[in-house]
Amino acid sequence: MKAAVCREFGKPLVIEDIRLAEPGPGEVLVDIKACAICHSDIFFAEGAWGGALPAVYGHEAAGIVTATGSGVTRAKVGDHVVVTLIRSCGHCHYCKQGSEVMCEEVFPRDSGSALTGADGSAYVQAMHTGAFAERVLVDQSQMVAIPKDVPFDSASLLACGVITGYGAVLNTAKVKPGHHVAVVGCGGVGLNSVQGAAIAGASTIVAIDLADDKLEAARRFGATHAVNPKKEDAAKAIKALTHGRGVDFVFVTVGAKPAFDRAFDYITKNGTVVIVGMPPSGVMAEYDPGTVAAWNQKIIGSKMGETTVATDIPELVELYRAGRLKLDELITARYPLERINEAIAAVNAGKALRNVIVF
Repeated sequence: MKAAVCREFGKPLVIEDIRLAEPGPGEVLVDIKACAICHSDIFFAEGAWGGALPAVYGHEAAGIVTATGSGVTRAKVGDHVVVTLIRSCGHCHYCKQGSEVMCEEVFPRDSGSALTGADGSAYVQAMHTGAFAERVLVDQSQMVAIPKDVPFDSASLLACGVITGYGAVLNTAKVKPGHHVAVVGCGGVGLNSVQGAAIAGASTIVAIDLADDKLEAARRFGATHAVNPKKEDAAKAIKALTHGRGVDFVFVTVGAKPAFDRAFDYITKNGTVVIVGMPPSGVMAEYDPGTVAAWNQKIIGSKMGETTVATDIPELVELYRAGRLKLDELITARYPLERINEAIAAVNAGKALRNVIVF
C-alpha cells in the first residue's frame, strides 16, 4: 500500500510498498477514504515532541472496514467508520473512571509495529493510527460505525478536531446556558469550541485570533464577538463585554506561549482557563498564583475533549445530520496523498481551517 513516511523530521515522503499486518484479536482493518491534517501531526512530523523514525503520521480519519480479527463487536466488514487515536481497554484504573483518553493498558501492538517496509524494517504507527496511508490496522476501541450518508471527508474531522474543541466545552468545562466564554485560536479545534459553546447556550462567545479571516469564520460558527489582539487590547474588550468581570471560561486552543500567558487576563473571579492546544515540549507558561488563589480561579487540561468514542461521536453525527453542527464548512481543501506536503504547507501558512487527504 501507499503511505506518507517521515524518514527524518521534516517533509513526509510517499512510499508505495508498505506492508500491513493482518488483524489480530480485537483489531480492525480499515480502508482509509479521508484523513484530515491536524497540527499535532505536523508537530510530530517536525520533531517538536521527539519520537522514533521512520513513522507514518495521520490520526483524523474515516473509511470502510475490510477485515476484522476475533472478538470484534464494534463493527463489521462494510461498515463506514470514524478512526481515532483514542485507544482504550475498558477495564484499567482510568477507563473504569470513564476516562478513555487516559487508558494505561499496554496493547499487543505496543511491542511491535503493524507497519513494515519492503525490507522488513518496522515503521512507527504514530499515535496508534498512521492514517496518512491507504489502510490502517487499529484496535476496535479506536473506531465507531457511522451512517453511510455521512461524507468521509466531513466524518474524518470528528476523529480529533471536532471532538477536541467541542468536548472541551461540553465534557471538560460543562458550559451551561448563560455562561460567558472566550476561545483563543480559531483554527479547526477553536472553531469547534466556538460552535460547542453556541450549542451549549453560552450568552457571550468571544473569538480571539490574529487573523481576521479566521475571526470571520468564528462568527459563522457562532461567535458573538471577535477580537484581533493586534488591533485592540483583548482583555479590555472582554471586560467591556462582561460588565468589567471577564469570562467564565477561556479555551486556549493553540499551542503558543503568549496565548497561555494572557489567558488569565480574560477570566473573572471563579473563572477557569481550559488548556486544549498542546505546545511543543519545553514551552512554559506563567501566571500569578496569588491571584489564582485569591480569586478562586482554576486551570484545567482537556485531552481530546475527554471523549468517549462510542457515544460522543454518534451524538455529534446526529447534530451534523440535523444541521446543528458544521462539518463541511471546516474543510478548506482536499488533496491526494501525493500532494500531502503542499497540504501541510498551507496549514502551516495559516491558509486552512482543515485540509483533508482523500483516497
